[in-house]
Amino acid sequence: MAEVARGYYIFAIWITRFAYLNLLWMLFTMAGLLFFGIMPATVAMFAIVRKWQRGEDEVRVFTTFWVIYKQEFWKANCIGLTLFALGYLFSIQFQILGAQSALIYQMAQFSIVIIFALLVILLVYLFPVYVHFELKIIGYLKWPLIIAIVHPILTIFLVACMGLAGYFIFHVFPALLFFFGGSLSAYFITWGASKTFAKYEVVTE
Repeated sequence: MAEVARGYYIFAIWITRFAYLNLLWMLFTMAGLLFFGIMPATVAMFAIVRKWQRGEDEVRVFTTFWVIYKQEFWKANCIGLTLFALGYLFSIQFQILGAQSALIYQMAQFSIVIIFALLVILLVYLFPVYVHFELKIIGYLKWPLIIAIVHPILTIFLVACMGLAGYFIFHVFPALLFFFGGSLSAYFITWGASKTFAKYEVVTE
């Protein structure tokens, strides 16, 4: 009976931690007027999750989150603006090509779809890579794609699980996304991506 009670207690603690982290993520995202807050807030969230997975259960969540948010604000936003600019330029190109009827333009339009898929995959690995490795900005754009391509099964698994879980929760119990969507996603992605990092410790130095 005591073991069951202890299990419920530990479960309640972790539920509270994930909900609190998710709340901080949303608040700090809004503090940066969404556009300038989303990148540093997400970096801070992944950094907290990484500490939890490394056994640092008693980390001071708010203090650590705030320190990382301030510390990584400009670099994270620089990466975010770069990705936004690329996405915007390719979306314009996609619309231009879509207005053409020739086969060669349709083929070029399909290549833009592939580029968008690569950008999505880059985003999946970006934040675990960001909080694990100390790289230059170009490295944070390069290594997530390299890891994703070298480990296609893991990449498909992560993307498929995230997509299916998000679709199911959104249609069955959307409130869960508000309370746990960001933090649980960060935990799952970090858990999967970190399995590959030992192979790249030397080459990314």
